[in-house]
Amino acid sequence: MTSHRIALTLVLALACTTTTAADLLGPGVISTGLQETSATFSPDGDTVYFMRSDFGEKDDTILVSHRRDGQWSAPQVASFSGQWHDSEPTLSPDGERLYFVSNRPPSPGAPPVMAEMGGHRFAGTHLWYVERQADGRWSAPVHVDGALNDGAMIYNPSVAANGDVYFSAHRADSGKAYQVYVARHTADGHAPPERVDLGDVARNRMDPAIDPQQRFILFAGDEGDALGRADIYIAFRQADGRWGKPEHLDGEVNSDALENAPSLGRRFGELYVSSNRQPAVDFPKSRDDASSLGKRLSGPLNGSRNLWRVDISGVLRAHGISP
Repeated sequence: MTSHRIALTLVLALACTTTTAADLLGPGVISTGLQETSATFSPDGDTVYFMRSDFGEKDDTILVSHRRDGQWSAPQVASFSGQWHDSEPTLSPDGERLYFVSNRPPSPGAPPVMAEMGGHRFAGTHLWYVERQADGRWSAPVHVDGALNDGAMIYNPSVAANGDVYFSAHRADSGKAYQVYVARHTADGHAPPERVDLGDVARNRMDPAIDPQQRFILFAGDEGDALGRADIYIAFRQADGRWGKPEHLDGEVNSDALENAPSLGRRFGELYVSSNRQPAVDFPKSRDDASSLGKRLSGPLNGSRNLWRVDISGVLRAHGISP
């Protein structure tokens, strides 16, 4: 078994073309012994923004890495991040705008955003964006004003080609858990969010990833058949415009660990997921010394969340989706 590939033997009852094996993104460079989630790529696929945090996810920061000669560079803190609880970046399909969520004050002089749920107070999140400038650098962050940022629990934005923004949130019509919403792009900004009807609101649905043409949507949750705490599901747009029943993705997309924060790469069928999957430990193991034990326990496969790539092009084609 290599350090960047885990052979998962999952037999799932989904009448759908299987996916390919999962590969770890940038082992030891991007995917490390810390927590990495929410990968988003430039249009050419050679720049990736992602979130890195501690195990408790109290200290989230957005990083950027560039691929040169087939290798990912040492990640650097993004120009707009590093001071606040910033997370979950997503680039627009044209690469000209990058959305993210943050607890930073929504206006000068305002306090940082705080949230409360179940009697616990924690760093809240509002939606922000930066825009590409003529010199290639990012603008100062811009707060998204209006109803989209009502409340303090806005997560995982995903942007369609027409500017519609999908995200997950806990709002008045979310039930007890989280649901997926869409704020339609208009000439005057974004319309008030609408809950995306994916079924019974008793189910927790997080982290949407929308196809740029809005033909399908992926999200993390448990529709009653998850292998772990959360799995990745896909729903397809029907002829009448409504969303079909969410389908559990097979193959190595999901495992008995936690899978969340799906995002689409720049190639057809390229899907990235965050997962804390790790290989089984067989006993008796080869005897460790302090050095080998420390190296393994601090490496990417130590149970931290990492970024994994899988190809779902077969699933998409089976549902009539083509590049």
